[in-house]
Amino acid sequence: MEWEGPAILLETSPYGEGDVLASVLTGQGLWRGLAKGGASRRHAATWQRGNILSARWVARTESQLGALSAELVRPVAALAMHDAATLAVLSAACALAAGALPEREEMPASFAGLLRLFAGIDIPGFALAELCRWEVVLLKELGFGLDLSGGGGNDPLAYVSPRTGRAVTFSEAGEWVERLLPMPEFLITEAEPNPADCVAALRLTGHFLARDVFGARHRPLPPARAQLYEALSEGL
Repeated sequence: MEWEGPAILLETSPYGEGDVLASVLTGQGLWRGLAKGGASRRHAATWQRGNILSARWVARTESQLGALSAELVRPVAALAMHDAATLAVLSAACALAAGALPEREEMPASFAGLLRLFAGIDIPGFALAELCRWEVVLLKELGFGLDLSGGGGNDPLAYVSPRTGRAVTFSEAGEWVERLLPMPEFLITEAEPNPADCVAALRLTGHFLARDVFGARHRPLPPARAQLYEALSEGL
């Protein structure tokens, strides 16, 4: 069995002398494999978290771990390395994808969204807002989509119920406003977000990721994602 195509490297761990176990997200879903020589000086730059690769996975049977080989297409890790905030976004996105997505199940929207995020990782002001949008896509594809429909005119959507995930308008919020999660406009329009909007979006998606995706597996939100939210909140 084998496949080949574009892939995003999500995480690696050492294996033996010079090899790495790698997790990649592809059009065919999340796959793990052994990258021989992946930790060597010659290939280490390729097997960096976040990089966009042209990958090939080969195994005798579907149940085997399989061997991964790849060529570097876009050095996302190197592009993000020079900015701490961008690197934090990259780390959070990779950790979420590696921890939330099931193995070997096609997740085309999550793959396309993460590919878009990492393709533009070096565009100023792009990565953080795109991470927020991608998390909405991730929740939906995992079966926990937020209902962000409705509202309009003089009564736009402004909050989301932390229980049901349904968006409500200003007038619908009423006396329950303090129990609702603020919903920034840029999640449903082309509006340009400010830092406070992004923090609100991360709080919103983080609630459902922690409860429905990771909480259901009795696991906490990945530390990289939790730390990103905390750092941004403290900066406001």
